Order: sequence, then C-alpha cells, then structure tokens
Amino acid sequence: MPESPVSVGIVDQSVTRRLRRDVLRPQLPIEGPLPGDERPDVVHVAALLDGLPVSTCILNPDPCPDRPLAVQPWHLRQMATDPAVRGSGAGRAVIDFALSWLRERDCDVLWCNARTTAAGFYERLGFVVMSAEFIDEDQHRPHVRMLRDL
Repeated sequence: MPESPVSVGIVDQSVTRRLRRDVLRPQLPIEGPLPGDERPDVVHVAALLDGLPVSTCILNPDPCPDRPLAVQPWHLRQMATDPAVRGSGAGRAVIDFALSWLRERDCDVLWCNARTTAAGFYERLGFVVMSAEFIDEDQHRPHVRMLRDL
C-alpha cells in the first residue's frame, strides 16, 4: 500500500469518473457520464489516497449467466486502478470492501467480465474463469467472464 493511509468506501460517481475514463475509456469526453452511471441501482466503491481516487469499481444487481438460480447476484464493473499505484493493494482493498458490503446484503455471487490482462488479479481474489475469451463490445478488448460465490 502507499505510505499514506488509503480509505475505501462508497462514493458518488463523480468522484471516480475521471479515473474510470482515463483507465477504461479514454476516448470518451471527460465531462460526460460513463456507461452505467445513469442506473439508480449502481454503487460506486473507491479507494482514496489523500482524498483522490486511486482504485474503483461499480456494482449493481444483475443476473449471473453462470448461476441462473442465484438469489442475490451482483455484477462488478469498471474496475480501474491508477497505474501509479498498481501492485500496492489498492485494487484488492476495493474488492475486499465490495465483498464485505455485498455479504452484508446477502449477495450469493459476484461476477464480472474481466479483461484477460486482469484475470490473474481476480483469480488471486478467489474468482473463477467461467467462459472462453471474448471481445467486449464496449471496450473492444479481450475479456473472460469470472465469478466468485459468496
């Protein structure tokens, strides 16, 4: 972790928009919303260092293609970590917070479409690859679907 303390919690979408845009969708305008921001059921989680976001993800309830009988499935999306702090534990802190928050709400599965370059990160956190590689229609990058039973 960075030397300054990192705080993790739920934030307004505007706090993480620039980080999410810079890391995931640099072609989109800085001022505009990102996909999913318009949903009223989206929860934004962020790790803040000196008040600035260094890692983030969004969560929303969504049926899991690989667990159709799940009672409370949630979807992890737009995981983004500032390249300057990658490997510091900030991303892990965001996921740990998200898992804890979801368990408190009786979530039984968390799933995501992970960039193949990030699949190892998710596997170290207990996620399992559930699909063959595919090209994500929004980002046009290789992804795999992953999940973690809670």
